[in-house]
Amino acid sequence: MADAALNRLPARELARLVRGKRASPVEILEAHLAAIGRANPKVNAVVTIAAESARTAAQAVESALARGDALPPLAGVPVGIKDITPTAGIRTTWGSTLFADHVPTEDAEVVARLKRAGCIVIGKTNTPEFAAGGNTVNKLFGATRNPWDLRLSASGSTGGGAAGLAAAMMPLAEGSDFGGSLRTPASFCGVVGLRTTAGLVARYPATLPWHDQSVAGPMARDAEDCALMLDAMSGLSPKSPLSVPPAWPSAYEIVARTEDLRGVRIGYAAELGRTGVDPEVARLCRDAALALQRHGAAVEEIAVDFSDGRDAFITLRGEAMVGNHLVRIDKLDVLDPNLAGNIRLGLEVKVGDIARAEHKRAEIWHRWRALFERFDLVLTPTSPVLPFPVEQNYPFEIAGKKLESYIDWVAQTFLVSLAALPAASVPAGLATSGLPVGLQIVGPRFSDPQLLACAKLVGRDRPLGWAPQAA
Repeated sequence: MADAALNRLPARELARLVRGKRASPVEILEAHLAAIGRANPKVNAVVTIAAESARTAAQAVESALARGDALPPLAGVPVGIKDITPTAGIRTTWGSTLFADHVPTEDAEVVARLKRAGCIVIGKTNTPEFAAGGNTVNKLFGATRNPWDLRLSASGSTGGGAAGLAAAMMPLAEGSDFGGSLRTPASFCGVVGLRTTAGLVARYPATLPWHDQSVAGPMARDAEDCALMLDAMSGLSPKSPLSVPPAWPSAYEIVARTEDLRGVRIGYAAELGRTGVDPEVARLCRDAALALQRHGAAVEEIAVDFSDGRDAFITLRGEAMVGNHLVRIDKLDVLDPNLAGNIRLGLEVKVGDIARAEHKRAEIWHRWRALFERFDLVLTPTSPVLPFPVEQNYPFEIAGKKLESYIDWVAQTFLVSLAALPAASVPAGLATSGLPVGLQIVGPRFSDPQLLACAKLVGRDRPLGWAPQAA
């Protein structure tokens, strides 16, 4: 097979080629390294290229093949790791000048699991400093640009991973999600991102190991690859106090065999709060949701309002900001102003504020729980806006309405995170501008395979094609 084709194949196909000895792991790796060489100077998705260690790993897979060893499910498949996730022997900076030359000696648990599944770490993907922000820009590496239009943002904080996928630099990308950091970049870049059920993917190391709103998750170009990666990432771990085993033998098998949604009850809500939605985004997402009726789903348009959870999320986010950066409180002057500002706001939070926020969070969770008694899944636009200029930190208005706070543009995602629910973003189509629009699929805890099964059918109905900057 010609090298030029390998970087555009799904991860599952690459794994099949390796097992069938139709493409070598080294050949696959070199095709992706070449793609990074072509696209990354423009997109800036990969900030550290791990070519040497990746070649060693690929050669090890080749040796295992030659010996006739049984191979793990993702043997020889390249993966990008977010630059907040420690990788042994590969620079990990958290997008911060404070850690510009930091090289960990131990893999994060999620990286160790991906390696055991056969993945080859090809490099580290860009993130805002310490993953704090909805636009992937930092002082150390600069901005990640959207492969659909280089003038625009890839969103954040897993913007490097999403852009790397869309630009065909890698078939899989690991990321994290607190307020929407896997979902909004997936929406902006036209890929699939899954915010996982809390505890499903062990978070180690973690400064706040009991924090259930921040999770790790998979990102890929389609739902089936995302499910395959989820199987590799998830599992019980003694290193994480929230760790839980998956409630299924294989998410990939569930997604792969799903061909219809008969009996599935879906509620479609244009908004989760009161921030508004761009009319074209709303139209594309509504059309994608209603089209699932053709796959047997019962789809009902509903009105929900979780906007009263906004202040609770901001308060709890502030508490987490202080907790995560307690050792850096005396270094706020060298941190990104956006991050430093969030920490300062967190320092103003009082115990009573946190108590009230937790009470509101409990109320919001029970309202979601009641909604899931009526519906199996709730669908909504992932982002209320199309990608904005990369020089902006955030959009200033939605559908002509000025935002009260910079964080309100991600209310569609953070009102899901507040209840620690799993959610996926899948492309719903292209706007008239040629930019991707993401549809968010929300479900109860441990519905992760069902979210991806639904995303598979949405993606099948609405294939985007390749981004203009795809290598």
